Amino acid sequence: MKNIRYILIGILFGIIMSKSEAISWYRIYEMFLFKSFHMYRIIGVAVLLGVIGVGLIKKFNMKDFSGKTIKFRNKEKKYVRYILGGIIFGMGWALTGACPGPIVVNIGYGYLSMIIVFVFAIVGTYLYGVFKDNLPH
Repeated sequence: MKNIRYILIGILFGIIMSKSEAISWYRIYEMFLFKSFHMYRIIGVAVLLGVIGVGLIKKFNMKDFSGKTIKFRNKEKKYVRYILGGIIFGMGWALTGACPGPIVVNIGYGYLSMIIVFVFAIVGTYLYGVFKDNLPH
């Protein structure tokens, strides 16, 4: 069971998502109506941890699980694609009440209607892979 660490990290992620109420469609609904700051705090903490994590990875030249050095590439400064992608992602998030991580946690909680969301998230990811060379990047 070499890959047990991935399962354990996934379980820990699910516990954190559920305890912080980040899987609650109602919390997401409140966020999009600007009625509650709860989800914005969670997102802010995630961004802050990401910045700290990337900084530490760069500073200490860290390696991934397979022993390869982690490298970061600079992004192109084409803001239109980030804005359009964010709008599409946000619309999907608002319509389904979940972004990719909470979809799986909600299925684990027994909200079986999220299986439909999960299937179409996979289909959308697959279709992007098929058509990405023809999209305006």
